[in-house]
Amino acid sequence: MARVTAGKIYDLTKGFPQEERFGLVNQLRRAGVSVMSNLAEGSGRTNAKDQAHFSQLAYGSLMEIDAQLQLSVDLNFLTKTAYLDVRPTIEELSAAINALRAAQLKRIK
Repeated sequence: MARVTAGKIYDLTKGFPQEERFGLVNQLRRAGVSVMSNLAEGSGRTNAKDQAHFSQLAYGSLMEIDAQLQLSVDLNFLTKTAYLDVRPTIEELSAAINALRAAQLKRIK
């Protein structure tokens, strides 16, 4: 699911203005890769506390994506329809990350 989200971010940002290539486009794409990478790195940890830490980082990057996509709509780089089309994917991934983190935190106690 995180990989799909990263791919959607790449697709969405293809139509952004050229001058944003090193600005918002870069930020969005890096955040998309960060979600996936932090989940992968966390899954490689054997300690539940470390796993939860990386899940939290992934969640933070996902929230960064959502905020930046909303800004992209405000700046007319992205249509509201395009944002609303990707929003359910963000919500689904958010719920999955939160459930994963909750399970990891339970193992710490």
